[in-house]
Amino acid sequence: MPITPTPTQVIVGEPEVVEDAIALGRGVESSDAWLRLKAAASALQPLQVKDGSIPDASAHAVAGDHVDTLVAAIAELAPRFPHDADYLEASMRDFRRWADEGFGVPDFLDSLVAFQPQRHRVDGLRHLVVFPMYTQNGSSERHVEAVLVEVIWPEFIAALETEYTNKLFVSLRFVDFTPGYDTNSAVLFPETVAMREIPTFTWGAIFQDREAARYRRVVRAAAEITKLDLPDDAARMLDDQQLTEKTFVMWDIIHDRTHMRGDLPFDPFMIKQRMPYFLYSLEELRCDLTAFRECVAIQGRLSAQESLTATEAEMLEHARLVQYAVIFDRIFRFAITGSRVRNYDGLGGQLLFAWLHQRGVLHWTDTALAFDWDEVPAAVVALADAIDELYWRSIDRPKTAHWLAAYELVRATLTPNPASAWARGLPDEILAGAPKGYTDAVLDDEFPLSMFFEALDKKMKPVIESTAGITGATA
Repeated sequence: MPITPTPTQVIVGEPEVVEDAIALGRGVESSDAWLRLKAAASALQPLQVKDGSIPDASAHAVAGDHVDTLVAAIAELAPRFPHDADYLEASMRDFRRWADEGFGVPDFLDSLVAFQPQRHRVDGLRHLVVFPMYTQNGSSERHVEAVLVEVIWPEFIAALETEYTNKLFVSLRFVDFTPGYDTNSAVLFPETVAMREIPTFTWGAIFQDREAARYRRVVRAAAEITKLDLPDDAARMLDDQQLTEKTFVMWDIIHDRTHMRGDLPFDPFMIKQRMPYFLYSLEELRCDLTAFRECVAIQGRLSAQESLTATEAEMLEHARLVQYAVIFDRIFRFAITGSRVRNYDGLGGQLLFAWLHQRGVLHWTDTALAFDWDEVPAAVVALADAIDELYWRSIDRPKTAHWLAAYELVRATLTPNPASAWARGLPDEILAGAPKGYTDAVLDDEFPLSMFFEALDKKMKPVIESTAGITGATA
């Protein structure tokens, strides 16, 4: 049977209705009900195995007590989240059923379908979110997690969204959370929830306060280490959490809508398939560079206007800031975060850095980093054009030929691992064989760090590690 989303109570009407809904959620993080809920969810986690079930029958009585506490706390908190009434009611039913049926693999499809945060994009509005789920870049196990979140939706983003339509995008900041989010995870995606079948997903959320907080910490340290003289606008971001949060909202809303748009390979990377990891690098980088390109265009258009509204002035300000954020987050954090095992985001950061360096707009001279900022936009857009050209040609190529062309694009800028079979030229038996052979021949670290990034990694590692669990409130 098709899954039909349960209607939810949408906040509409008079401004005071919206203000009341915002006011009701304030202070929840210090309430006894939230603290009991958080403790109960955290206590369930060590009882659960990877799939979210609790197979140890001897633990069921204790688990049942925790579920009772959790459900009672949700019931107590529900009046403070009237816009989520249907979801919270469904959540309580799902928890009771999970316990009544003996704590098997949890199924929270009903409450997931009832949760529709994209319908409530109101700045400052809060949600109580409780699901058995894994947290991307956090825990790979489906544990019961509870998160208090707050929507970030400034007026200029609402205006921007009319042009860059993205009805699924939800921007959030953390208020409080259980251990699964005391990690590097900065997303809340419905596909991470334990459920019996997969519905059509209608939203995806990103925690811009975490993105902004770790950006500020990492870029501040990297600028000091590399002796980079930051432009005044970029320097302001390091001292202003809210300014940086809004910048990341603008970046992410354009990035997110870029997936599945444009001249794409017939099977975009989002479809589950095994392919060389540098294909994922190019797709994520393409979306970031599209955000960069669009912000250059927005800046040009608004700068040419004789007068600006307050909303347009804020949009212009953040269009400039997004350009700095894309460059610095990509080269200072992405490039050296995570392991060297098929690190596709890391590779994208390496590629952007080397591309700018080889085009003479980024300089490492006298152990100091510098940019020719007037020339940077054209160089970044040129890389975006190169990826777009690769994609445009892809529909006329066999899949493996597209993979080979993508590899050539990357290796034209980055030096492959000396042991690379791809760099030497794949043997005929692989070239004539199935795509699996191509992917198997890719090294875990096909494009190792350059000497610049090796040295930067050693100095930055403690800083990057310190950002796990960071929020706007703890930055």
